[in-house]
Amino acid sequence: MSAKELPLKDRRDPLKVARGLGSSQSGVGHWWAQRMTAAALVLLGVWFVVTVLCLLHADYATARAAVAKPWNALLLIAFVLSMFWHAVLGLQVVVEDYVHTRWKEVLLLVAIKFLAVLGALASVLAVLRIALTP
Repeated sequence: MSAKELPLKDRRDPLKVARGLGSSQSGVGHWWAQRMTAAALVLLGVWFVVTVLCLLHADYATARAAVAKPWNALLLIAFVLSMFWHAVLGLQVVVEDYVHTRWKEVLLLVAIKFLAVLGALASVLAVLRIALTP
């Protein structure tokens, strides 16, 4: 039997199978999530820049009232969450590609995710506090 006649599963390098270094089947999901957050950030970024430019010479009360509007608060929360998620996905790829010591890689990935969750929670809390305080 030639290599062309073998099923795809049987063409893998036996050493790769023994070490478990084959595909983990998660790359496409990661790639897709990064592209979706990028698209969301483009749209939400345009909204954010327009909103900030409209509030450029406004006083504190006007800016606070603008953020307190339900749609603006919702879009601002979506912007913050997609921004942190996109950052985590991008930094994960950089760490996985360039950090070759396993314990350093795991430590960096945990630290990045922890800081991103902390930053996202603080940002959402700030927006909610502005939006829900009379």
